[in-house]
Amino acid sequence: MKGYTHVYTGNGKGKTTAALGLAIRAAGAGLTVFIAQFCKGLDYSELKTLKLLKDRIQIEQYGKCSFIHGEPCEEDTRLATEGLIASKEAIKSGKYDVIILDEVNVAVYFNLISIEDLLDIVDNKPENVELIITGRYAKKELIKKSDLVTRMCEIKHYYKKGIKARKGIEH
Repeated sequence: MKGYTHVYTGNGKGKTTAALGLAIRAAGAGLTVFIAQFCKGLDYSELKTLKLLKDRIQIEQYGKCSFIHGEPCEEDTRLATEGLIASKEAIKSGKYDVIILDEVNVAVYFNLISIEDLLDIVDNKPENVELIITGRYAKKELIKKSDLVTRMCEIKHYYKKGIKARKGIEH
């Protein structure tokens, strides 16, 4: 099966959720999935569910326990670099049919990794690997190289009314 490159970007809710839904669908079809979560280190609810599918889905986090506010620190860069290296190794390993680089666009936006490194992954992925890239701020160069691009557009969100992230829905 030929693999394509997807990008889920924009300010709206649902980028990671869409990627995880695809991971679950792929696992249900007998495919293997590697997920690298950039800029994420919190214990999100999806981690518990994906552990139940560990024979088909491997998920690793490359971020601190808090999101980047203001300028990123040295640890943010170190973790993102680890994620980039692990992602390249997963792609080269031949063990995975689907690779998800969750929030990697945010890592590029904060200059934790370069757009050139991300484009190198896109350019050099094996033909049979499906590559999913998520996060706000997708660069034009990435959009141009990708096969499927979905922009999540926020029209209305209850966060603006002060509603916090809810367990099982946003967290």
